[in-house]
Amino acid sequence: MNQLLHQHTESIVSAAIHAVLPDVAVVRALQGYRFGTGKIVLVAAGKAAWQMANAASDCLGNRIADGVVVTKYGHIKGPIAHIRCFEGGHPVPDDGSCRGTQAALDLVQGLTAQDTVVFLLSGGGSALLEKPWIPLDELQDITQQLLGCGADIVEINTIRKRLSAVKGGRFAMACAPAQVLCVVLSDVLGDPLDMIASGPACVDSSTCKDAENVVKKYGLQLSADALTCLRKETPKQIDNVTTRITGSVRELCAAAADAAQALGYTPILLTDQLACQAREAGLFLAEIARTHQHPDKPMAFIAGGETVVKIIGNGKGGRNQELALAAAPAISGCNAAVFSVGSDGTDGPTDAAGGYVDGDTLTTLRAAQIDPVDSLNQNDSYTALQAAGGLLFTGPTGTNVNDVAVVLVATVYKGNIIKNLIMDCQSYTKYRPNETTGGIFVSWRRKEELPTGA
Repeated sequence: MNQLLHQHTESIVSAAIHAVLPDVAVVRALQGYRFGTGKIVLVAAGKAAWQMANAASDCLGNRIADGVVVTKYGHIKGPIAHIRCFEGGHPVPDDGSCRGTQAALDLVQGLTAQDTVVFLLSGGGSALLEKPWIPLDELQDITQQLLGCGADIVEINTIRKRLSAVKGGRFAMACAPAQVLCVVLSDVLGDPLDMIASGPACVDSSTCKDAENVVKKYGLQLSADALTCLRKETPKQIDNVTTRITGSVRELCAAAADAAQALGYTPILLTDQLACQAREAGLFLAEIARTHQHPDKPMAFIAGGETVVKIIGNGKGGRNQELALAAAPAISGCNAAVFSVGSDGTDGPTDAAGGYVDGDTLTTLRAAQIDPVDSLNQNDSYTALQAAGGLLFTGPTGTNVNDVAVVLVATVYKGNIIKNLIMDCQSYTKYRPNETTGGIFVSWRRKEELPTGA
């Protein structure tokens, strides 16, 4: 493994995620809002729900009369005054999701026009905020079909919102006549409000015909009751909601670029709208690395978005891990790395946030008798990356603004890959950026050459 590129990966991931934590944005949204004369209640749903609710509590304090948080298992970091916290399943809803949602619905019943519901919404809310109109086990099966067929998030949520009593604007209607201040942390490309967490407080732009087309496109198996739900149109007018978006994948990409630049790389944003099969994205990014081998200065190519995985095997992994593993064969022997990470700290049904590969990964996998192509065909990227030391872990981050993938391409010094210099730590103890080249890899000095205080 290229230790320097791996260290830089961890630094970029940490700095980028820290920069998009929702705390400051949530406080800014609350401070600029004129509340009514009645009471304030709080509902937070999604993978960043606890973080957002905690920030709101710090801002509003005892003005919050009562509150409910519904977040993913393991994402509650402690008690919050006046707020009850529930955990549920993600990406597939479970009984915990339904219990937390019912508590939220009970909380908003009987409110007046002078009352305000502070509704904090983040990615993952589609699974975590759920009161299904069909049996839960059937909804779970449909969700698994949608997640495994290669459908994108807009297609998935077009179906989800028609099977639920709280999606597609229906939660906002349940809050009426109270006013709803909806603060949204976006995890959907382009920030379409009706698709983020399936739009529980937003007019739905999709139609019954759109839902029917998704069913036909992917050959989904639905019961007669579920099909009947799909034929019921969602609300097309809601007048008690004010919405503010607090973050997006564009901010995540900008933060990754800043972190890479601080390490001496020249950052280049490829896109913040990446939406394709994960392994296709990995191959594309690997070709970027190969095209730009031997640059005059270190380069960082950044792509934000959310890829999809078509499940054809029974292995373990996630879209970010699959993207990284797909790049490994193509960059073998290159002085480069490709990594991809989910900003929420979880990638698929695993404990990893994403994956990392570099020019040494393929050799390591072969030594372990692992064929990356076979691993991809089994959707078993986790096992392969674990064997190569390529899993990235952050734990629950408290934010959720899609994924970021980065290609790091290092320079070469006198024909030798810089990682070989790093191993010679007895002779070379420190390095400094070179002001003339801008490259942190090419300005090595021996200890005796360093100025006093270096």
